[in-house]
Amino acid sequence: MELPRRARGDELLEPGALLRLRARLRRVAPAHDLTTVIACAFDHRTRMLPFIFADTHMAPAGVRAIGSAMVDAGFSKTRIVLQQWNRSFRPSLMQLDGRIPDLFMVSTMGMHQEKANELIRDARRIDASVRPLIIAGGSHAVYEPGFLFSDNPLRAGGADVAVTGEEFVLLSLLEVLLSIRAKGESMRSAFFRARNLGALDDIPGLIYPQGDRDGVAEELVDTGIQRLVGNLDELPDPTLGYRILEPPSRSTKLARQALAARDVARCTPISSVVLTFGCKFACPYCPIPAYNQRQHRVKSGQRVAEDVWRIHEAFGIRYFFGVDDNFFNHKARTLEIVQAMASAEFNGVPLRHRVRWGTEVTVHDTLQMKEHLPLVRKAGCRALWLGVEDMTAAFINKGQTVDKTCESFRLMRENGISPMPMMMHHDSQPLFSRKGHYGLLNQVKLLRKAGAVSIQVLMMTPATGSKLFESAFDTGQVLERVAGKRVEMYMHDGNYVVASTIQRPWRKQLNMLISYLYFYNPVWLVVYALGPKKHLRLKPAGMQLVGMVGLAYTFRRTFGWALRLMFGKIVRLNSPRRSTIPMRAVDGSRATHEIEKPITATIRGRAIGELVSV
Repeated sequence: MELPRRARGDELLEPGALLRLRARLRRVAPAHDLTTVIACAFDHRTRMLPFIFADTHMAPAGVRAIGSAMVDAGFSKTRIVLQQWNRSFRPSLMQLDGRIPDLFMVSTMGMHQEKANELIRDARRIDASVRPLIIAGGSHAVYEPGFLFSDNPLRAGGADVAVTGEEFVLLSLLEVLLSIRAKGESMRSAFFRARNLGALDDIPGLIYPQGDRDGVAEELVDTGIQRLVGNLDELPDPTLGYRILEPPSRSTKLARQALAARDVARCTPISSVVLTFGCKFACPYCPIPAYNQRQHRVKSGQRVAEDVWRIHEAFGIRYFFGVDDNFFNHKARTLEIVQAMASAEFNGVPLRHRVRWGTEVTVHDTLQMKEHLPLVRKAGCRALWLGVEDMTAAFINKGQTVDKTCESFRLMRENGISPMPMMMHHDSQPLFSRKGHYGLLNQVKLLRKAGAVSIQVLMMTPATGSKLFESAFDTGQVLERVAGKRVEMYMHDGNYVVASTIQRPWRKQLNMLISYLYFYNPVWLVVYALGPKKHLRLKPAGMQLVGMVGLAYTFRRTFGWALRLMFGKIVRLNSPRRSTIPMRAVDGSRATHEIEKPITATIRGRAIGELVSV
């Protein structure tokens, strides 16, 4: 299920390609006066540890990037709607600038698929003569685009087209449509004409339906894997996306004005910021290397500093999270960024005095950077999330050991950087081991003693786009139903045990709850609150409060699932779910996103020989 790699040397766009595309669109945009609504799908049933509060207090990077690209390209009449803030939003009732939008885009992750499809179906309630062109995107479109189209006449209504790539793919699609659009013609009509003329087939990164009748697709056409922007300095100004956010409300309709600049920091006190993309490790459970075509893409240090300052200056946001795959992946490039952040001054004010930031790294690379951690701290970094996974490296080996993990934590603490470990529980790991450090609770205890401020414990779950994805089905790990309840997409977030081969999978569900309860509890809150040094105890004490609230959410949502696993009949899947809509490449060959195997199920490992509808 890994995304195939483009031909060597053809993975990246030509330098300046995105800049030139943006310039071309700015020249033609005034003649078209497009209005656009971009919706971020969000299923509130996913609200629990370890992402509680951050999920609603940090506007997602993906929709902001698309919104920024639209405004930068000259389409200023654009609005971003977050279902995190606007649960009642109804696309069928939306109007922007006094009219139904020309474009309606939906961005979604796999676990929010149900909400995304609800948004798309509701948008299709708009009369076809004035209906916007419906574009689906996000990580779900990258890995499982077939599920964003409908093959069921009883639940008709899918997207008109899916973008399986980044900003360049979307803007390329718009350029083609505007080049053939007649005066007064709808974007949806222009899309259908372009599709029928084959004008979309030279844009890698699109999937569109053929024979779409009343919202039911007969066939999907895949134009291939996107080319990536190599130089992230070509990306548009990120402040543009913040200026078009829909204000939080319970209304089904859009507000007359976007969220005021003075209110942005109140609604999203944390800002995501693009630093680098890519990772040198090839973990079999992770789709990131294949998505990035085994490339490491970076933004210059000066551009990073400018982006952070612009967001801070415009909206007052002080806290930033780098959306990196592994920030310490390449030492020289990392140093270029942190040196620029540490030395940057704007209006005579050092940037490091105004902002604080954190991002993701690995234990191995943290030790490689140990002599530079003082500089990282000087640049404003106050927390690093480390992919520890398993301290003993018995499950996944990324160069970490118990000693190396503890050493990296010590170095971070000595330099005033909070360690935020991310753990991955799996079938072969017990809750507690009498000897050694293999048990989950043993490792959580070690991490707390080593200075961990927060903890993330998720169950190993097959991720679409990863090497292990299909093998998890072949070995009967993936659950389809438990005690009559179907495993839904929102449960594929690592908090629910939805893949396990052991006879008592409920133990894994309880193990995660017990581990969280050991780390987040009133005892440690008191210990941290009464610690000897105030400046060292505030952050861990605060995280204890956040963790305990999050644990209450997690317990309420997952304990019932543990009971089902304990007492209910388990039905397993033998192969990945797939869309039943045929998919092909432009030339008729196998599509890059196609899954060949049919879906069957087993009960406790015994085949039942029936097709399971998912």
